[in-house]
Amino acid sequence: MPILLPEDRNIKLPQMLKVRQNFKDDSIDDVAARITEIVAQEKFSSLIRPGQKVAVAVGSRMIDRIQIMVKQLVAELKRYGAEPFIVTAMGSHGGGTAEGCRGILEDFGINEKSVDAPIKSDMDVVKLGATEGGIDVYMDKNAYEADMTILVNRIKPHTEFTGRYESGICKLSTIGLGRHVGCTSLHKGGTLNFSTIIPQAAEVVFDKGNIGFAIGIVENAFDKVKLIEGMTKDEIFDREPELLKIAKASMPSIGIPEIDILVIEEIGKDISGFGMDPNIVGLIGPKKEEPNVPKIGKVIVLRLSEKSHGNACGIGLADLTTRAVYDNIDFESTYANSFACDGSFGYWTEYIPIVMSDEQEAVAGAVKMLRMKEPGACRIVKIKNTLNLREIEISETLKPYIEKDPERFTLL
Repeated sequence: MPILLPEDRNIKLPQMLKVRQNFKDDSIDDVAARITEIVAQEKFSSLIRPGQKVAVAVGSRMIDRIQIMVKQLVAELKRYGAEPFIVTAMGSHGGGTAEGCRGILEDFGINEKSVDAPIKSDMDVVKLGATEGGIDVYMDKNAYEADMTILVNRIKPHTEFTGRYESGICKLSTIGLGRHVGCTSLHKGGTLNFSTIIPQAAEVVFDKGNIGFAIGIVENAFDKVKLIEGMTKDEIFDREPELLKIAKASMPSIGIPEIDILVIEEIGKDISGFGMDPNIVGLIGPKKEEPNVPKIGKVIVLRLSEKSHGNACGIGLADLTTRAVYDNIDFESTYANSFACDGSFGYWTEYIPIVMSDEQEAVAGAVKMLRMKEPGACRIVKIKNTLNLREIEISETLKPYIEKDPERFTLL
């Protein structure tokens, strides 16, 4: 039998309009040249020696032109006589398996041929010690046994907590390099406590590990690299918070303060830890109170991104989804990630929302859930994902709002 009655499914909804949000584009043109400039600085080049085994730690998030930057870093290390290799610093991502982690890098264009370096993705770790709070800290064994490890990561607001150190170098050095074991260990302390746990764990890694320096990357509102900065191990703790401030100021936003129905075309782990970034949509934890996030009635997700490999973490943030999403969920990968993170906000973020046959039925279902007497007055926004917010769709009911701010919005 049909989920909705014909009169529910065939409601008259407002027409959708395409809108461009006018963000500042200040991206770096030549990221390879910037990597060369950084490595050439004496404080970094002096750390590199002929014959040195150097682990380059790369995480699981899609970063603009990451393959180019990693390839250039490998080339520079070789130019100084070192022998670099790539370590997949991904915590529990990729299903917590070596093959899964390699698959994620492959999606970024990073493989042994494309960057001209071996990739080591096995999950063995070494216990380094414990935080002040007694949480065990681990480090990837391949990285630990190298002569030096270089950390490469984007610095941005985390999806679940706020603090001086969120997603960035310190997190990569602890949760990323901790592999599945270390990730699980740190999450036992509770994600909302990460603002304290991560810097404490990073102190252990920096003290007991072999961290040489880090490459910190900041992206702009178009998810293009706007800043690349090198930091020695001793500079990371002071500089990362400053780069986080720049990252927060550079983030895009949906720009509509009140939305009845938000339709998200795709979510995925390559997009955000929760599939959709709470810094953009709110919905959970302290991010619900961020000033730039809209108030949203119902959320619909239409599909999983291809590069998420079936990992549907965060799908529970949606109210409705489609059969296309449900049929593509890799439950093993999704639940392994969720349990490794110790249910962060409770395991409901991986619960399956109401599954509808398609987008039309999902929107009709959302209207019914909202008990709207006048569906034609519904305020609807549709975005591709929480990384791509320059061009969005809005219902004609929101046209008066965007016309009041022509500097921010352009009707296409």
